[in-house]
Amino acid sequence: MSTAFLHHLAREHAATGDFLELLEMEAQAMTGGDFSALPALAERKSVLAEQIMQLTREREQAQVAMGYAADRAGADACVAAGGEALQTAWSSLRERASMAREHNHRNGVMIHTHLDFTRQSISFLQARGQLLYGPDGSHHAGAASGNRLAIG
Repeated sequence: MSTAFLHHLAREHAATGDFLELLEMEAQAMTGGDFSALPALAERKSVLAEQIMQLTREREQAQVAMGYAADRAGADACVAAGGEALQTAWSSLRERASMAREHNHRNGVMIHTHLDFTRQSISFLQARGQLLYGPDGSHHAGAASGNRLAIG
């Protein structure tokens, strides 16, 4: 078993775990209506995704150096020849990566659903031709009935 390869799989596993945590934070921000947090989370996701891609490239180079192909089949063969610890680490990494794909897809669906709702709301308001807010930011609810309940 290659201790260096096992260590590398552990690094990929940890980075993927960090990515999963960010995805959960992103989902919580969206479900909590904290859309202002999304740009910073997206930036952190981008940096971490690049780190994971770099770790993947390094693992593939290590596979090639050990005589295996630089693809999924090569990784499968490499860990199969490396013993139980490598197989367990590889299986755990693949499971975590699958979870990350699923959570990222879920978050993407939430983002697109919110965008669609926002677009539809804007279209509805534009079609009515009424301004709900004046230039001073005050709310205009339409024609007043003349009855003011708050007059004292």
